[in-house]
Amino acid sequence: MDCRYIRFCAQRSAIDLYQLQELFNLAAFWARERKIEDLEIAINNSNPVVTVWDANRIIGFARATSDGIYRATVWDVVIHPDYRGLGLGRKLVETVLSHPLLNRVEKVYLMTTHQQSFYERIGFQENRTTTMVLHNFPSASPLPIPELGEADTVTV
Repeated sequence: MDCRYIRFCAQRSAIDLYQLQELFNLAAFWARERKIEDLEIAINNSNPVVTVWDANRIIGFARATSDGIYRATVWDVVIHPDYRGLGLGRKLVETVLSHPLLNRVEKVYLMTTHQQSFYERIGFQENRTTTMVLHNFPSASPLPIPELGEADTVTV
């Protein structure tokens, strides 16, 4: 495969949401049928966001969320099937992890269904201690959230 035009990009503004949606539909069973508007929200609330391009075609994606020092989570790692096996997935994850917002973080988490051995080769280890999840289904009429100023506190 000719990889001369492959590049990595950490600019959210460069992402074509329609191409990203196509990539998810093709290569990520866990992200099929995500809506464009939801993808936009997820990307806007993630940093870093890294994409992989072959010329003008998006072929890879990953994002993370973090507090910058204690915890981070890597999300939505995907490489187009035609480009797998070239080391791009590893480089994509390493690019996310080396970003200034993540490179000092104490613990980096990720969730994977079938790719444990791939992530173990990068340095991730199985974690049996954080097994809780809340499936938060927004109600039709969400509770109002009070506006808090810098000096405000909320008593429960």
